[in-house]
Amino acid sequence: MVAGLLLCHTRAVQGHALSKDTTIILISDINVQLEATQALNDLYNFRFDKAEKQFGWFKQKYRWHPLPYFLLGLSEWWKILPDPKNTQYDDTFFAYMDSSILVAENLYKKHPEYRIEAAFFLAASYGFKGRLYADEDRKNWRKAAAVGKTALEYLEICKTQNNLSPELLFGDALYNYFSVWVPDNYPVLKPVMWFFPKGDKALGLKQLKEVSYNAFYTRTEAMVWLMRICNSYENDQQRALQLSEYLHQTYPDNPYFHRYYARMLYSRGMIPETEQQSLQILQRLDSGRFGYEATSGRYAAFYLGQLNEWRKKFEDSKKYYRLSMQYAEQNNSQESGYYLYSMIALGEIAEKQGNKAEARKYFKEVKKKAGRKNEAFKDAKRRLKNMEKGD
Repeated sequence: MVAGLLLCHTRAVQGHALSKDTTIILISDINVQLEATQALNDLYNFRFDKAEKQFGWFKQKYRWHPLPYFLLGLSEWWKILPDPKNTQYDDTFFAYMDSSILVAENLYKKHPEYRIEAAFFLAASYGFKGRLYADEDRKNWRKAAAVGKTALEYLEICKTQNNLSPELLFGDALYNYFSVWVPDNYPVLKPVMWFFPKGDKALGLKQLKEVSYNAFYTRTEAMVWLMRICNSYENDQQRALQLSEYLHQTYPDNPYFHRYYARMLYSRGMIPETEQQSLQILQRLDSGRFGYEATSGRYAAFYLGQLNEWRKKFEDSKKYYRLSMQYAEQNNSQESGYYLYSMIALGEIAEKQGNKAEARKYFKEVKKKAGRKNEAFKDAKRRLKNMEKGD
């Protein structure tokens, strides 16, 4: 219903006559950027009511333009990001992105002077739709591929001019990097990539850094991608830590940035800092802070379980490992490493405390929950075998 209402509204404004305000290119206009600055800060700080109030005002003032619809869609995207398993915001997200597409198509077809700017929003809107379709909890690969191909077509049009740069570089950077990374890491997808232009991974990283330094609308999104790429794919955890720290300090109420910062502190062995941030995450979750949910709790509780185990505070450690498991069960994440290794840790502690029956119970449960190729399965199997030898 939400989608239908929004799309009906969009169709109604497609024929809206362009006013004198349309002499400006909104995406590169400094006055519009000044108007949007606080709203974007509110968005990334999870103050959605304030952000959407400003974006709604943009929609009144610039309803002929895709920018306000795209920003409203981006607001929905960030409601989804902390817990992608929660699909309650999907319909509104898709509706706003579809609205952005319809308004951008109107500009693209009827007003040549806005062709490049419209193409940018078409590429961006289709691109964000593709990201959600391809999410591991949705796995709608067919739709993801279709909208991704459309996004790429408009991205190619954007590349014919650079007057909107560095905003234009964002999509190009991601394509350059992942068009190489995906077939290298998922050989089964190589035949699909034959239909797309060849990318350049090094250039993609360089472009992403430029966008994160110099863009306005896409700067934070570029930093998020750069952080994730450095951590997960480029083995540059120090740079990922720096980016996560900056994002958390700049937007301290953003639960996704908070969680990622705690994760990077933990991975770098920064124990006091990890403990401080993890306790704060659990406190915010307990107080019902928006966006702090079971995934954040699963991470934070596991880190605290590990820290207390290292200190040989086994009762505290067991409490946090069990809490991590409870959070995993809340959003059906029993296949996650945090859940499985919490059970392994509980089994290990039980074994150290002389409770072999309880230890076996945990290790057997890991074997039951984990796939046979999972490292946790192999670890639990090895521990059970060693216990049998000890008996």
